[in-house]
Amino acid sequence: MIRIRRVYDAAEPGADGVRVLVDRLWPRGLSKEAAGVDEWPRAVTPSAELRRWFHGGGSAGEFRRRYEAELAEPEAVTELARLRGLAAAGPVTLLTAVKDPASSHAAILAELLGG
Repeated sequence: MIRIRRVYDAAEPGADGVRVLVDRLWPRGLSKEAAGVDEWPRAVTPSAELRRWFHGGGSAGEFRRRYEAELAEPEAVTELARLRGLAAAGPVTLLTAVKDPASSHAAILAELLGG
């Protein structure tokens, strides 16, 4: 099972399972202890270039296409396979700082992981 949550929300120990931060940058104002992040695989986070492009006015559809292309790179493919293995063994929660996780890169990633 794969869930998506905001990293700023309190952890749910019985439901979160492995907590995976999927943002390139560490969330502002949040200590590592408070975040309760178990994994931070930067290979599956959107690149700085892609984030800048999107925040400069890029479309959601084109963002998805470019992000999926980044996820097809060898290091990302390896990391995706590892995350799929974690999800097969128990719950995985993808964490992001964005205000609407359901319409973010985390949702694309969850979909590609089979969630």
